[in-house]
Amino acid sequence: MSQNDFAEANRAAWNQVAPLHRRHNFARLSESFSRPGYSCLDPIETGLLRGLGIAGKDVAQLACNNGRELISMRNLGARRCVGFDISDAFVAEAQELAAIAKQDVAFVRTSVFDIPPEYDGSFDLVVITIGVLNWLPDLAAFYRVVDRLLRPGGRFFAYEMHPVLWIFDPAPDGTTLQFTHPYFETTPFLDNEGLDYYGNTEYVSRDKYSFQHTLGDILQGAIDAGLRIAHIREYPHDISNRFANLTDKRFLPPMSCTLIAEKGA
Repeated sequence: MSQNDFAEANRAAWNQVAPLHRRHNFARLSESFSRPGYSCLDPIETGLLRGLGIAGKDVAQLACNNGRELISMRNLGARRCVGFDISDAFVAEAQELAAIAKQDVAFVRTSVFDIPPEYDGSFDLVVITIGVLNWLPDLAAFYRVVDRLLRPGGRFFAYEMHPVLWIFDPAPDGTTLQFTHPYFETTPFLDNEGLDYYGNTEYVSRDKYSFQHTLGDILQGAIDAGLRIAHIREYPHDISNRFANLTDKRFLPPMSCTLIAEKGA
């Protein structure tokens, strides 16, 4: 399959789950964003973004889902904000939330790899969060997109699920982990498990494809693209909601990580 085939399959899967996510989240997010200055960002993300001087910066979020985080960044003082996502349904919801928040945030329906060249060199900060890299078949191509979107001296910021998590699934009781996938897998993973990680609705998903990348792959990809690693941290907390019911916190693997990389001036 081609990169475009993978993207279109995943687009259909995300469009399929969008009504379920909306049922669980939209009323709450609508009420929250009706309050001026609301942010859904947690203290770690907020602190790092403020440390990067997000106020007054032009920000792109890749794979932005329903835009809640990008609108929050706008509420933190970001200047121009543009979100890109493959799902028609989530882009439409993001536009609704931006209108509710009364914030000028733009959203574009596109694969990350097909972001138009008109956005090249337009951003001080390119952001990804919570489960983006595992949908990307080609990290080198992804980092080339990041590099072309950034202005000289711009930064790439990731607040991601730790890649080691993809070797696990929750055990049937939901409270522990079981090994299910090899960490160094190089072939695409096809599955039809539902994507409702909020309500855990059971349904057969459209075919979707994910890709295992090691932490070394992620860091080396940034370096190979000419970006300078300025920050890397690992954390014990889950930002995905996929492992929300885990109870044995003493023996968990790293659950999330942050990465900041800089483009040369």
